[in-house]
Amino acid sequence: MYDCVSTNQPSYQQLPLSEFHSRIRRLENQYQSCTLCGHACNVDRQADESGRCGADITVNVASYAPHHGEERPIRGIHGSGTIFISHCNLSCVFCQNPAISRGERGSPVSPAEIAEMALELQEQDCHNINFVTPTHHTPALVKSIRIARERGLSIPIVWNCSGYERLETLRLLDGIVDIYMPDIKWADDTASRRYSDAPDYWKLASTGLTEMHRQVGTLTIDDRGIATSGVLVRHLVMPNHIEQTKQILKYIANEVSPETYVNLMSQYRPQHRVLQGSAYEQINRSISAEEYQRAIEYAEQCGLSRVNADH
Repeated sequence: MYDCVSTNQPSYQQLPLSEFHSRIRRLENQYQSCTLCGHACNVDRQADESGRCGADITVNVASYAPHHGEERPIRGIHGSGTIFISHCNLSCVFCQNPAISRGERGSPVSPAEIAEMALELQEQDCHNINFVTPTHHTPALVKSIRIARERGLSIPIVWNCSGYERLETLRLLDGIVDIYMPDIKWADDTASRRYSDAPDYWKLASTGLTEMHRQVGTLTIDDRGIATSGVLVRHLVMPNHIEQTKQILKYIANEVSPETYVNLMSQYRPQHRVLQGSAYEQINRSISAEEYQRAIEYAEQCGLSRVNADH
């Protein structure tokens, strides 16, 4: 059970319009030599060059709809208004949605069209707008949020990201994003390079998580059981990598907050490139019940009080 915190404050951040314009300009400048995500690959996306994420300056949306499979405080009764952005700044060998993450699925859209999607989802009584894999298109999405706010969007913004975030980009989201939902994957750079093509993942994920918490705090849940602001951390427990899980949980408890809402996920299954040969033998199986139980027990030992076993 989690504490419900009632509040009379608006359900979303209220950044002044003039500051929105300034943030958008600063973010768009990063497109010229892209440093939006952890790769900082410095390609000129304004010249339609593609970064390590596979994306140029054009935003492609794979789908948008109420999503009833997210964590309970995010999905609520009417669902989370998810907008699935094509491409991804990670290249996980076990990706569950490679058609989306590699950009094979999706249609080009403008910030104004994304704003229309958000307003449509609000009309369907979704509890929030949930941008999935947003980091590589942060400038366009912030612009779409500004347009939607001007037109009456009044539900929280969820930033559903991979954890491979640059501090400089996150700081420009302060006052714009209400709920950060990072999927923290690795605490070891050898594993992050091998399985997600993400050098320095843990350094960026840990500092990014601290910044997210500084901005929005621990997860606030209203008297309906719906999250209105804060951080919700996801972590997929991986086979033969329980020490990664322990390090992540220890960091969250000691350096972020023992009241951080953590969803320890048990649903890992070998998929995508993991199935193509012996190179990924260590993760070519589902996790065992014992591994998952050890993860839950370690979270308790760390003093984490809001661990949500899956959903």
